Amino acid sequence: MIIWIASYPKSGNTWVRSLLSAYYYSEDGNFSFELLKNIGLYPQKKYFDIKIDKPGEINSYWDISQKKIISKKKKIFLKTHNSLIALNGKNFTKPKYTLGIIYVVRDPRNVLTSLKNHYDLDYEASLNFMLNEKKYIYDIREKNDYSDFHFLSSWSNHYKSWISNNLFKRIVIKYEDLEKDAYKTLKNLINYINDLCKTNEKVNETKINNCIKSTGFEILKHKEKKEGFLENVYSEKTNKKIDFFHLGSKNNWKEIVPKKLHEKINNIFEEDLKNLKY
Repeated sequence: MIIWIASYPKSGNTWVRSLLSAYYYSEDGNFSFELLKNIGLYPQKKYFDIKIDKPGEINSYWDISQKKIISKKKKIFLKTHNSLIALNGKNFTKPKYTLGIIYVVRDPRNVLTSLKNHYDLDYEASLNFMLNEKKYIYDIREKNDYSDFHFLSSWSNHYKSWISNNLFKRIVIKYEDLEKDAYKTLKNLINYINDLCKTNEKVNETKINNCIKSTGFEILKHKEKKEGFLENVYSEKTNKKIDFFHLGSKNNWKEIVPKKLHEKINNIFEEDLKNLKY
C-alpha cells in the first residue's frame, strides 16, 4: 500500500522525505542523498509500462500503475506534487491503493519566493504560477516524455484537494512546525506512520536526533555543492542548474518580497491564510 508524501512544489517535501528516508532506510538515522532513492517520485517513467508521449495522457494509467505498485504487498512511500483530483474522469488514487497521506504545507508567501528561485521567475510570474487553476509541470529535459506529468491546479486548490478529502487517513505537516520543533513534528509523524502500518515498534529517539542533525539546511546545501543533487532544475534563461537548497530559514517573504507587493499577496491569500492559521 502507498503512503503519499504530497505537497505543492517548494513546500518542504524534500525535507520530509530526507527525514523519513534517514529514519526508515538507514541503521543510525544519518542522512545521505542516496537514501532518497527509497522514496521515489510519482508519477515517473519506471511506474508505467507504456510511453506517455502527450501532456495529460498519464491520467489514463494512474489506476493500472498503482495496482502494479501495491501488487508487491509492501509499504511504499511515494512523493507527489499532483493534486488529489479526478482528471478527465480518472481519479489520481483510490482508497484500495492508499494506506495514508502525509501532506506538507507552507506559508504561500514563502512558497512564492522559493518558486521564484527554483524556476528562475520574477514575482509576477511566480504569483501567476500559484494562481493558475490549470497549472501542470513535467521534466522539460526529456523530450516527448510526459511520464512525470503533475497536474497542480492553483496553490489553493492543491492543498484543499488533499486536506479536505475524507476518503483517506492523513496528517498535515506544516513546514513552519518543522522549523520550530523538528523533534516533536518528526516524532508525531513517525507515530502516525507506525499507526498506519499497525506496528508496535517503539520510536527510536537516537535515530530521530540523528535524522534532524544530518538534514540541517546548511548541511544539505553543502552536500548539494559537493555532490550535486538530481532534483534541481535548469534555468530556461541560462540553461544552468539552479541551486535547490537556496535560503532555508532565511526565506522570509516580509524581508524579500518588495513591499509594494505585500498588500496584494496578503489579499490574494487572505482566506487561505486564515484557514491554515498563518
